[in-house]
Amino acid sequence: MARVRLSVAERREELLGAAVEQIEARGVAAVRISDVAAALGVSNALVLYHFSSKERLVAAAFAHAAEDDLAQLRRLLGRRSTALRRLRAAIRWYAPTGQAKGWRLWIEGWAASLRDPELRRVAASLDRAWKTALIQVIEEGVATGEFRCPDPTGTAWRLTALLDGLAVQTTAYPGALPRTTMLRWADAALTRELDLPAPDPAAPEEPGRPDAPEEPGRPEVPEAPDAPEVPDRRPPRPGPRP
Repeated sequence: MARVRLSVAERREELLGAAVEQIEARGVAAVRISDVAAALGVSNALVLYHFSSKERLVAAAFAHAAEDDLAQLRRLLGRRSTALRRLRAAIRWYAPTGQAKGWRLWIEGWAASLRDPELRRVAASLDRAWKTALIQVIEEGVATGEFRCPDPTGTAWRLTALLDGLAVQTTAYPGALPRTTMLRWADAALTRELDLPAPDPAAPEEPGRPDAPEEPGRPEVPEAPDAPEVPDRRPPRPGPRP
């Protein structure tokens, strides 16, 4: 059966999608041009025609995947709602939860960028875009009097640093921390940064908050926010031997 002839843009999209899948499966260091070509049944030469080296292919694949997350972040932050509700929704979505395929790709990219200047440039640009989006909403909330924050830039850096660190830990050590704990820490950090009243510890948790919607673009995020993952992952502790 003859292959469908794709436009240049369509072919690049196909190659980038295959590259993302191969990076997730093999890691940046191990993935090869031939792996991407074999996944699509095309020649190595075709891949190199569109991306002249493995380094450029990896950088483009990383940007391709990360731009999807950025688009979702902008949709969350662009909703008609209070700045605080939008920030909470974005932070709960950003938090490392579920199987975290997206986080594995980010961590792979960060590690590889230490030795790859092209990937480092792309990763740094995407990271700035994340922080800028958060800073803009924080500044909007300050301007409308919703909350106080003398340093929106520092707040965005500290919040993303917390979530990035949690992502590295929980992706490297699955089941180490319940999702509910991560979200509680993230909410507590946001409360401190925006000088909000501390929540009543006796108040029941709100698993169905309207500012934490299901996101179809992140399939790894569980639909039920009140279902911790740790009990499901860890095997039962064996009892004493007879």
